[in-house]
Amino acid sequence: MSRVAKMPVAIPQGVDVTIQAEQISVKGAGGTLTIANSSVVNITNDKGQLNFAPANESREANAMSGTMRQLVNNMVVGVTKGFEKKLSLVGVGYKAAATGNKLNLAVGFSHPVNIDMPAGIKVETPAPTEILIKGADRQRVGQIAAEIRAIRPPEPYKGKGIRYVDEKITIKETKKK
Repeated sequence: MSRVAKMPVAIPQGVDVTIQAEQISVKGAGGTLTIANSSVVNITNDKGQLNFAPANESREANAMSGTMRQLVNNMVVGVTKGFEKKLSLVGVGYKAAATGNKLNLAVGFSHPVNIDMPAGIKVETPAPTEILIKGADRQRVGQIAAEIRAIRPPEPYKGKGIRYVDEKITIKETKKK
């Protein structure tokens, strides 16, 4: 059995987990998240704890039990606390502004870049060079952050661009004559 799947998922107060044959639904203060249920994983709810076990002895079932456990745990954490990603803009004149569910970026192009945020994702700009992306779904928060970073990834010579706050950019030395 997967080491990850051996750990049960604790269901905190105020979170409702519904296990059906085809999907698992987690409802809490942060919203409702659903995921498709795998047929090779058995899920049981024991007094506020979810236990995951492979349905058979196959390698796929063993791996999938750990994957399902972590996905459901991320859903529980998402509807209680939420997830966030921080991005920073490095470069002269680079700035971001959030208005409602839109993000406006000025990152050295001849035109501003406007990005619409999908439902369930909130964007904030505490400073003109910082972007904060929040949401309940960990995968969507990370995907939106990666798409914003891809607009102007950090370049290796001066380090200008959009980067994650904890990202370390290795600066290359310029060519010598």
